[in-house]
Amino acid sequence: MSEAGGGRGSGSSVPQRAPWSLVAATAALCLVSATSVWTAGAAPMSREEKQKLGNQVLEMFDHAYGNYMEHAYPADELMPLTCRGRVRGQEPSRGDVDDALGKFSLTLIDSLDTLVVLNKTKEFEDAVRKVLRDVNLDNDVVVSVFETNIRVLGGLLGGHSLAIMLKEKGEYMQWYNDELLQMAKQLGYKLLPAFNTTSGLPYPRINLKFGIRKPEARTGTETDTCTACAGTLILEFAALSRFTGATIFEEYARKALDFLWEKRQRSSNLVGVTINIHTGDWVRKDSGVGAGIDSYYEYLLKAYVLLGDDSFLERFNTHYDAIMRYISQPPLLLDVHIHKPMLNARTWMDALLAFFPGLQVLKGDIRPAIETHEMLYQVIKKHNFLPEAFTTDFRVHWAQHPLRPEFAESTYFLYKATGDPYYLEVGKTLIENLNKYARVPCGFAAMKDVRTGSHEDRMDSFFLAEMFKYLYLLFADKEDIIFDIEDYIFTTEAHLLPLWLSTTNQRVSKKNTTSEYTELDDSNFDWTCPNTQILFPNDPLYAQSIREPLKNVVDKSCPRGIIRVEESLRSGAKPPLRARDFMATNPEHLEILKKMGAASSIDAEDGLRFMQEMIELSSQQQKEQQLPPRAVQIVSHPFFGRVVLTAGPAQFGPDLSKHKETRGFVASSKPYNGCSELTNPEAVMGKIALIQRGQCMFAEKARNIQNAGAIGGIVIDDNEGSSSDTAPLFQMAGDGKDTDDITIPMLFLFSKEGGIILDAIREYEEVEVLLSDKAKDRDPEMENEEQPSSENDSQSAEQIASRSQEIDLVDQESPEESSVNSHPEALSPVDTDSAASVSSSEQDSNPMENLETTSLDGECTDLDNQLQEQPETEEDSNPNVSWGKKAQPIDSILADWNEDIEAFEMMDKDEL
Repeated sequence: MSEAGGGRGSGSSVPQRAPWSLVAATAALCLVSATSVWTAGAAPMSREEKQKLGNQVLEMFDHAYGNYMEHAYPADELMPLTCRGRVRGQEPSRGDVDDALGKFSLTLIDSLDTLVVLNKTKEFEDAVRKVLRDVNLDNDVVVSVFETNIRVLGGLLGGHSLAIMLKEKGEYMQWYNDELLQMAKQLGYKLLPAFNTTSGLPYPRINLKFGIRKPEARTGTETDTCTACAGTLILEFAALSRFTGATIFEEYARKALDFLWEKRQRSSNLVGVTINIHTGDWVRKDSGVGAGIDSYYEYLLKAYVLLGDDSFLERFNTHYDAIMRYISQPPLLLDVHIHKPMLNARTWMDALLAFFPGLQVLKGDIRPAIETHEMLYQVIKKHNFLPEAFTTDFRVHWAQHPLRPEFAESTYFLYKATGDPYYLEVGKTLIENLNKYARVPCGFAAMKDVRTGSHEDRMDSFFLAEMFKYLYLLFADKEDIIFDIEDYIFTTEAHLLPLWLSTTNQRVSKKNTTSEYTELDDSNFDWTCPNTQILFPNDPLYAQSIREPLKNVVDKSCPRGIIRVEESLRSGAKPPLRARDFMATNPEHLEILKKMGAASSIDAEDGLRFMQEMIELSSQQQKEQQLPPRAVQIVSHPFFGRVVLTAGPAQFGPDLSKHKETRGFVASSKPYNGCSELTNPEAVMGKIALIQRGQCMFAEKARNIQNAGAIGGIVIDDNEGSSSDTAPLFQMAGDGKDTDDITIPMLFLFSKEGGIILDAIREYEEVEVLLSDKAKDRDPEMENEEQPSSENDSQSAEQIASRSQEIDLVDQESPEESSVNSHPEALSPVDTDSAASVSSSEQDSNPMENLETTSLDGECTDLDNQLQEQPETEEDSNPNVSWGKKAQPIDSILADWNEDIEAFEMMDKDEL
């Protein structure tokens, strides 16, 4: 999600602007007054190094954008591992993720204003011509209203905003006559039928050609939508109204926001994640600042900045007060129940909340922004990227990372607000990690698993729309940009809308409904126009002093209990009992359980938290017994370790997490199924053998290639089209016999990933891979041998992808019928290969949820040991140890508390 770009300046290329709003003035003060104060706190980065890093960002953008245009356009997105375009209906369904794709060249539209920010004006002019010539908005495809609004409508409006700016400058776009705006208006009208509900909240999906409810539309039966989905429309829709004079768009977006405000929980002033679009009832009653709600808060504040309507600021400040009162637990931001805001709703955080420090900068609340940002940076330093979700004790919850830009966004705004060169170093780290771990010959690939470093064949459009924009602006000086960025506000997709829209075509009535529902506390507005001497004390080490206590928060601390532990230390009491530390044989633990809920409000809070943790722990027992994914990394030319494939582990042979990785050239076995003695032992001797799945047990294959002298084996799925992108993690089981005789590592690849290796063999003959528990750093000597131009690599990778393009893809399910194609044939119990696969009821919504939750750096045991003086056992300290021994005590405890849990859940249903 994106933050506002600063205050309104004087002088305009279009209509006269209104006076500065308080929020815009605050942002400007942050940008201007802070810089001279903070730079003394850290060694400033030289102008030369900033220029070097800026040029590096430009080269990275060229690599991503160039490969999209060469290998994917006019498809919506690039698949960087197979060097081809992702076309809706021609690839296995990924569920809701595919709802962003509408066969409208999504990445090109999303990248339009990025081209101008990066001074690529000629490329921008060419891109606009391509959009006008090639893009069709009348496709028979069901798309997300939310994603289409922020990416496509926002992209067209951002492109139009900068096109008229360039035209007025007199050098470029002289032929332009509002063509992008006309396309935006056409799209706006196509989205309007989604608002045909009694509440005014839009349906979550719409058919671009047939609208809603018609039999041909294949949508319109949904009842729920997320708060952000309904509340992230006002900037784009209002801008469309202000640009065109058609007020209907702004009116519909305002009505949706009004309804959400009306339905907030009155006692807590919080909103839930999911709401019924017809009744207005909250479906999911947890509340946070991450996925499902995030940009609703963002758009309330930015709507005030762009439109000057005080009611939006009043609503934002009311919500912000509730966020800081209940959700903010520095440095964490934890979801709570809207009816019981003192009770945490879950024990993990998602990556989307990384936008929030940037929003706090716009608000003017710098200290918590610095704290949360630093906590997130410590997590990134552990895993190179921010996992999609991580627990409050910083263990990975969901391991994938789709190259999200939110952290880079907050880094940019914190630097603009503080001028602290520390944030330039943070940006430098982001650049290095992207190039080192995500860059592949045909672009940048999302991380399938941050623990193993494996890749996913996706490069989302927001990567080009946001990531490169924020990174470039971070290192750019004012003279490096051909227009004044402070004249624009950033949408949540980082598209640029001019601030002069606030005084243009103001024909929408501004009914202030805020005061009808709450008596506003003046303290909510303390930070709206702050005293800069308070916001930026005359202490050059101020930001550093805030960050310093958080430097080791991931390594050594359990932050969720920091405040409680400090209170316990002062009072002499012991910290609250954690579910993961509970031992049924410990009398002291049993005594604590008896007290929970009976002695005091603090004990009651501990009891509810313990119950939540115990439930989650119980649901994780099966997952804990599963092995984590492994990695197959191609290290030979021209890959040099840049392509990492997600591999399934084997329940026999050496454990790659405990033994040294295996590196070697690959060779196909004969027979290819590996079910009998190999006829080409000389070919696989000292190499990693490739074997096809099927016709015998995995262990038998392993013994046959081991007897032939192979040092490892890769089993490739025989189900054409199977992929780790859509199928559950797969484990190879033994044959029911003693498998201690198998001494070589064995890994499993689905058909798509295996095909990449087979195509590389056909192209280069000699292909070397690394079998490991996670991707290793690239060989610098081999990297130095690589040519600086990526053109040859891209062409080679494209040839490697040729076989993948010929694969007969599986029949597609309608996107509204199925969220993920899980390839059930690959997991069939009647297959002669004995197999175990990780699966759960959550698989359809997120395949990565099925992966094992593992620690970033071990458990937080030091503090617990000091306070509880508990003897540490092997089971307690090792996060990989199965919870099997604790299963019975946990089940027993849950049974004893069943009535309490049911009552607790009923409170959610009944309390208003």
